[in-house]
Amino acid sequence: MNFRAPHCSTPCTVLTATVKEFLAEFLGTFVLVLFGCGSVAQTVLSRNTLGEPLTVHIGFSVGLMMAAYVAGGVSGGHVNPAVSLAMVILGKLKIWKFPFYVIAQFLGAFAGAAAVFGLYYDAFMDFTSGILSVTGINATGHIFASYPARHLSILGGFIDQVVGTGMLVLCILAIIDGGNIGAPKGVEPLAIGLIIMAIGVSMGLNCGYPLNPARDLGPRLFTAVAGWGMEVFRYTAGYWWWIPVAGPMVGGVIAAVIYYLLIELHHHRDEPDNSLKDKYEMITMS
Repeated sequence: MNFRAPHCSTPCTVLTATVKEFLAEFLGTFVLVLFGCGSVAQTVLSRNTLGEPLTVHIGFSVGLMMAAYVAGGVSGGHVNPAVSLAMVILGKLKIWKFPFYVIAQFLGAFAGAAAVFGLYYDAFMDFTSGILSVTGINATGHIFASYPARHLSILGGFIDQVVGTGMLVLCILAIIDGGNIGAPKGVEPLAIGLIIMAIGVSMGLNCGYPLNPARDLGPRLFTAVAGWGMEVFRYTAGYWWWIPVAGPMVGGVIAAVIYYLLIELHHHRDEPDNSLKDKYEMITMS
């Protein structure tokens, strides 16, 4: 009896690589949301006795850093559809892989939100007396997804997300650009985490810098089915939920084009072409 594995052709190899990348993006996004939304949950549910805004900034910054370490060597550690789309625009990710990355990211974010809710279930019940709501003194919906500040218009929120995500993607491209100063191998996730810290302390007033369609919509979907109801989608007259989905995608594309035209395009071509040396690209271009 022959117990040897059957011969695996090239399509089988591609499928195996795609599955690995899918699982890496899933787990990386799970880590991001668990640390990020977990830091918000600890702050809110303790009524600020075990957290403050800086706690949340650190939670999301370290969460993204750890997510990049977890997934970076396998899938590139995008953990954000806006980043994946930027890589597609620049030719650093094959377009047919894009849907798999996005699905994995959304599922990872959904699972991360479920993990935070499970971890703090008793605290949620104590804080809310069992009534899960988006508004009011005991509101908890904002633990998982972004909601606009009272002063923010729909247009203002869209611009906020375009600019914030644009800066995130622009700085990521600089960090992984071998033709620029870049970052030492293995230090890239730390540098990328610091981008979130910078954005958090400078652009967090309007809506809490979601910057990531998967990180926002995945947990929002979880809250819709976990007890908060459809109010998570109906909040504000302009139906806010689509802003942190569409805005980041636009911002990522704009940032990719700007970085290419103003920086990457002007690298010296007579030198070895290490431009946009992809600590992200190693696997995604396979």
